[in-house]
This record gives sequence, structure tokens and C-alpha cells, in this order.
Amino acid sequence: MSAAAGRPPAPLDVLTFGETMLAAQLPGTLAVGAQARTTVAGAESNVAIGLARLGHRAGWAGLVGDDEPGRLVLRTLRGEGVDTTHAGTHPAAPTGAMLREQRVADLVRVHYWRSRSAASLLTPADIAPALGDGARVLHLTGITCALGPGPLETVRAAAAHAHGRGWTVTLDVNHRNRLWTAEEAGRALRPLLPHLTVLIASDDELPVVTDAFTDTADGEQRAVEALLDTGVREVVVKRGSQGAAFRDRHGARHSVDALRVPVRDTVGAGDAFCAGYLSGLLDGLPPTGRLARANTLGAFAVASDGDWEGLPRRDELGLLAAAPGTAIR
Repeated sequence: MSAAAGRPPAPLDVLTFGETMLAAQLPGTLAVGAQARTTVAGAESNVAIGLARLGHRAGWAGLVGDDEPGRLVLRTLRGEGVDTTHAGTHPAAPTGAMLREQRVADLVRVHYWRSRSAASLLTPADIAPALGDGARVLHLTGITCALGPGPLETVRAAAAHAHGRGWTVTLDVNHRNRLWTAEEAGRALRPLLPHLTVLIASDDELPVVTDAFTDTADGEQRAVEALLDTGVREVVVKRGSQGAAFRDRHGARHSVDALRVPVRDTVGAGDAFCAGYLSGLLDGLPPTGRLARANTLGAFAVASDGDWEGLPRRDELGLLAAAPGTAIR
């Protein structure tokens, strides 16, 4: 046996966990005979796929049901290069599901079936093995916290574990009004703030995790300063078509404009943005470089169908610089 064969595996670049679901995507409204495209989707696994496509070692440690949708989820993630060594299967609870309708123009309506799903029963014990193997970055989202008391406890335990061992801990607020109110989300997420290295939020999500209101001229600035005062090292604000901004505890401020692309599907753009930012962080890029890569992946997402299917490989990061209608031969 070689020396390498006896060594434990190298820690992942990024570890994440949450709910990945069976997804049916309709080109129009739900109707008898409507043709749906079957895929899988989940905020954390979308990020993991985006990172894996860029050559990073990304792992997903969520729970799926012992059913065909669960097997599809795991096959898809493995096929995209995501490490699922510590993904679990619940023997009794099902894999969650979602239905997405292209209602009109680029307006999308999403329906979920996740009550008592396998992911909603996640506990700290389920991800302990993955945490034990280590990672450079732990990526969390507010969606997992909203699934139930077990997932919330799991996120809190994971954040404390990672912070205590010096990992980079990132949180995408990712607030969903249909899962919980802003007040409920705030009570759940604010205890995480002292453990965070990077907090990512859209401009309208900042009030969820602060007492500041962002509808005034200096509201966003006060919200960001409040977050930095809790110990968060970096705050990244997503502004959609207006680009993104960065602030850190040392007073650095940066902003980068969004790329202009035809919009086909906005679902998954925030996850793509997170994957791009984390990729830049792992590659040691400066803040403006991280924001630019985040905006690039977000642009790939909105210009493609599906949550993650159009995300780029590393050698494709420059494709959007080509003139519209270019044929690359």
C-alpha cells in the first residue's frame, strides 16, 4: 500500500448541507398534459455544483429520502463532481419536491412539498461526520434554518464548530416569505452572527438580520455597520441588476456593476452568486475580483434555463465578454 493510500482524505474546500429536492419545471402554467422537465434543485447543492464546476472540492451533507427522488439527487450531485460521502438517507421520510411554473414572461411561480421531508428532520448528529473531516469553508443558508427545529439546531451547531476551528463560515440569508416571517427569521439567524466570517444578503434582506431599515438614504450603510459590529468580517450585498457591494471591518468598500445579459430564468441566481464569491475567496482574489466572479456566475444563471444547469466551467468564465451572437469556433 502506498503512503497516500493510508492517509485520510484532504479536507474539502467547501462543505454545505440543506435540502435538495426533486424539481419539475414547466415552460408555462400547470395544466393537464403539460410537459415538465425533471431535475433537482436546492440552494446549498446549487452552490456546491457551481463550485465543483470551477474545480473546487465541494461537499454536500444533506438528507434525502430512501426513494427514487433521493437516489436521483445523489446521482446528480455525484455526476457534477460534488462529494456526497456524508450525505444521508432517511429510512421513513420522503425527499422533498418542488414545481416551478413559468407563469408569464420571466415571472416564475414555485410550489413546494417539504413538510416532514427527510431534510426537515436533519439533526446535528447527521452532519457530525462531515464536520469531523474538516473543510476550509462552511457555507450555510437561511433556508435550512427555516425547515424546522432540527435543521436550525444543526446549522447553529455547525456554525459554532466551524468557527471554533478557524474555518471561514459564510451565510446567505436567502429569506423566503413562504417559509417564515422576517421576524421569525431574524430571531433564528441573529444568534449565528458572531460565528460568521461572511454574510451575503440582498439589499432587501438586510433588515431581517438587523434592526436597521434600508428604505432610507443611509439605511443600508447602518445595517451593514450593525452586522460588522457583531463580529461578521465581511458583508456582501446583492443588488441584482445593479451589481453587488462589499464592506469589511477595516472600512474597505467596493462595488462592481452587474453584467448585462438577456434574462431567461432568475431562480438560482443568488446561489450562483454565492458560488462565484466563494470561488474567488478560495482563489485568493481581492474583493473586487470576488464580486466580479460572483456577478459573472449570477449572469450565467439568469441567462440560462434551470437553477444550476447553465453554470460555467473555469475555462468558460470569460464567455460573457463575447459580443452578442458570437459563434465560438
